[in-house]
Amino acid sequence: MRLIVLFCATLLLAVPGIAANTGPAQNRAMLGYVRVRLVTSEGNIVVALDAKRAPKTTANFLNYVDDGRLEGTVFYRAARTKGAAGTGFIQGGIRTDLRRRLPPVVLEPTSQTGLRHIDGTISLAHGDDPNSGDANFSLLVGGHPQLDANGKSKGFAAFGRVIEGMPVVRRILAMATGGGSGAMKGQMLLRPVQINRAERLDGRGRPAPAFKPWLIGARR
Repeated sequence: MRLIVLFCATLLLAVPGIAANTGPAQNRAMLGYVRVRLVTSEGNIVVALDAKRAPKTTANFLNYVDDGRLEGTVFYRAARTKGAAGTGFIQGGIRTDLRRRLPPVVLEPTSQTGLRHIDGTISLAHGDDPNSGDANFSLLVGGHPQLDANGKSKGFAAFGRVIEGMPVVRRILAMATGGGSGAMKGQMLLRPVQINRAERLDGRGRPAPAFKPWLIGARR
C-alpha cells in the first residue's frame, strides 16, 4: 500500500500543471524556465516562463518585464466559463497603449511547442492576426483546449505556468464584471487590478535605453 501511495505522489509531480499549483512557493531557479513575479494590488503571482519550448514568446514577454513596460498596467478582464463554475481566465497587460508596445512576436503555436492550455497556464493574447501578440496575456483557471492549435486554427501561444499565487488569480476571476463588446462583452473588470511591478527572478535583464515614452505626463 505504501508503494502505491508513493507511486501516485510521484505521478502527480510528473504531470505538467499539477505540481505547479500545489505545495509551497517555488523559491529557486527551475531548469529551462525564467520566473517572473507580478506584484499586484490583490497579491503576488509568480509565473515560470518556458524558455526552452516557447523561446520567442518568453523572450518577448521578458523584454516588457525588463523595460518596466508592465509597471502601472492592469488586469482588465475576467472571462468566466459558462456552466463550469470557478473556471475561466483573467487577462492583463498594456491593452492598446502604443507607447508601451514593442514589435509584435511571431506566434509559437501549441502544435509546435508541445505545450497545452491547462490549469495555471500563461498564454499570450493576440488579435485577428495570430502574429500580433505583444504584452497582453491571460492566466487560466481550468483547462481551455479550445485555445490550442487545432485544424485550421493556430490558437494561442502557451508559454509557461503559474507556480505561485493561483488563489490571487481565482480571486480576480470572481470579481464583478460588465461593459465590453464583442467577445469581451460583460467581461471587463469594473475595478481593474493594478500590476504595480513585474520583476524577473532569474538571470539578468537587458532593458532598453532609459527613455520611457509611456511615462510622459504620468503623475509622479
